[in-house]
Amino acid sequence: MIRINLLPHRELKKAALKRQFAVLAGGTAILGALVVLLVHTAISSRIDTQNGRNEFLKAETAKLDKQIEEIKKLKEQIRELLARKQAVEGLQSNRSIEVHLLDQLVRILPEGVYLSSVKQQGNDISISGYAQSNARVSTLMRNIESSVWLQSPQLVVIKAATVNNLRASEFAMTMKLVPPAPEVPAEPKKGAKP
Repeated sequence: MIRINLLPHRELKKAALKRQFAVLAGGTAILGALVVLLVHTAISSRIDTQNGRNEFLKAETAKLDKQIEEIKKLKEQIRELLARKQAVEGLQSNRSIEVHLLDQLVRILPEGVYLSSVKQQGNDISISGYAQSNARVSTLMRNIESSVWLQSPQLVVIKAATVNNLRASEFAMTMKLVPPAPEVPAEPKKGAKP
């Protein structure tokens, strides 16, 4: 016996293929959506992590900026304190110069010479006074040249004057105040006992 299939088998195969295609297309779409969702989640988490790091860095940068400002203020205060310290040290080292100046003036002043004024501006000193003769003014200038603290005497003016009905020479001169350099103790030789 011969069997003949009269059912529409081609249409059934086409319908089965269509169903299989629809199932595969749906599965592929769902799988694609899942992959996109997973990639989006991974990228979002990385972006959130990086944003957190960026915020941390901004906060730390702000802290460092504040610390840098504080350091600048401290450096400025240190500079001011060092300037004050140097000023105090300068005053301390120059404290005895006026005493030495007056001492030197007393030592170099010859007999018969009287000072009426002494002015100091920095290291420039100007004196004026009266002398019994011009020779005593010359002696004063020689004494200034031989002094350790005073140098470069220059006579500005000398003229005749009458003081207490006596003939005298009125003079004015300038000079430089040069403090001697402090003596540095010599270093002992190697092997020598102190």
